[in-house]
Amino acid sequence: MVFKGLGWRAALPLGVLLSGGALAASSAGTADLLFGLFWVVLAAAVFGTVASKLGVPAVVGQVLAGILIGPSVLSLVRPDEFLLSLAELGAVFLLFMVGLETRFRDLLSVGKEALLVAVLGIAFPLALGFGFGLWQGQENVSALFVGTSLVATSVGITAKVLQEMGVLDARFAQVILGAAVIDDILGLTLLAVVSGLGAGESMSAAQVALILGLSVGFVALVLAVGIPLVRRFQPRLQNLSLSRMFNVAIVVGLGVAALSTVAGLAPIIGAFLAGMVLAEVKDEVEFESKVHALESFLAPVFFVVVGLQLDLGVLGDPVVIVAGLILTVLAVIGKVAGGLIGARSMGGRQSLLVGVGMVPRGEVGLIVASLGLAAGVIGKQVYAEVLLMVLLTTVLAPLVLRALAPRAQGDAPAA
Repeated sequence: MVFKGLGWRAALPLGVLLSGGALAASSAGTADLLFGLFWVVLAAAVFGTVASKLGVPAVVGQVLAGILIGPSVLSLVRPDEFLLSLAELGAVFLLFMVGLETRFRDLLSVGKEALLVAVLGIAFPLALGFGFGLWQGQENVSALFVGTSLVATSVGITAKVLQEMGVLDARFAQVILGAAVIDDILGLTLLAVVSGLGAGESMSAAQVALILGLSVGFVALVLAVGIPLVRRFQPRLQNLSLSRMFNVAIVVGLGVAALSTVAGLAPIIGAFLAGMVLAEVKDEVEFESKVHALESFLAPVFFVVVGLQLDLGVLGDPVVIVAGLILTVLAVIGKVAGGLIGARSMGGRQSLLVGVGMVPRGEVGLIVASLGLAAGVIGKQVYAEVLLMVLLTTVLAPLVLRALAPRAQGDAPAA
C-alpha cells in the first residue's frame, strides 16, 4: 500500500482532495460516459459474436443489442451527445476502411449500372412513399417527407455486411458502393429541397442545381486531385514508419470527411473517397492494419447506437404497425426494383443482390423522420410508421443479403 508507514496524516490531503466538489462532479460525469461506453462496447461484442456464431450478420446482433440496452427495454444507456458523436465517428471510419478496400478503377467499371441503380432507387421509393402519404390523407409536404425517408440508404450497414463476407471486390458490391455515393449526393440534395419546403421556403431550380453541382464537384475534385497526388508522394510515404503513416492516413480521412460536410455531403462519403485515394498506395505502404483496428472498435458503436435510437414504445398502436408494415413493403419494393432494373445487365440474382443491398435505411431514415417531426411537418403517428420501416429494413436486409450472396456469386456474368 502506498501510504503504509506514513500514518493517516499523509493520506488526509488526498482524501480531502478526492472529496472536493469540483472533482467529484467531474468524476461523476466521466463515470457516466465510461459506463455508457462500457455497456455499448460489451453489448456490441457479445451480441455481435452470438449473431456471427448463429450465421447472422454481426451488425444485426449489434443493432438488436442497442435496442435491448437502450430506453426501449433495459434503459441502461441513452443516446446522448457523446455516444451520437462517437457513433458518427464509427460510421466515418467504417466507410474509410471500406474505401481502402475499393479501387477507383473498379467503381468506374460499374459506373453505368451504379448510376441507374441510384437514380431508380431514388425515383421509385420517392414515388411510392409520396403516394402512400397522399393515400393516408397527408399534405403534399408531409407526404414528400415520407417519400424522402424511403429514399435514404444506410450504406454503412450494407458495407459492413459485405466486409464481413469478404466480397467487397465482387461486382455486385462495387455497384452497391458506387450507387450509394450517387444516392447520397442526390438524396441529400432532395432532403435539402424538402426541408426547405417544410420550413415554408421556396427553392428555385438554380438553387437546387447549385447544391447538386457543389456535391458532384467535390467528389470529382477529391478523386481527380487526390489520386495523382498520393501516387506522386508514394516514394516518400514508403519511408515513413507505421505509426507516422497511420497518422497521415487518419489526417487525410478526417480532413476529407470534414470537407465533405462543407460541400453538403455526409462525412461518410468524404471518408469513403479518402479511403479510395489511399487505396492506390496501400499495397506499397503499410497502415491498413492499424486503421482496421480503430474501425473494429468504433464501427460496432455506430450499429449499437442505431438500435439505441429506435424507440419501440411508439409502436403500440395497431394502426401504426399495419401502416408501418405497408411502408416497409413499399420501401423494399422501391430499392429492389431499382436494383433489378438498373443492374439487369449483371443477371437476375446479381441485380437482386444490388437491390437488397440498397434496402437498409438505418440512421439516415431516422434523421429524415426526425427532421420532419421537429419541423412539425409530420406527426407522431407518421414518425412511428417510418420508425418501424427503418427498424425492419435495418434488421432484415442484412439477413437476406447474407442468404442470397453465396448462391449469387456463381451467377455473375463474365467480365
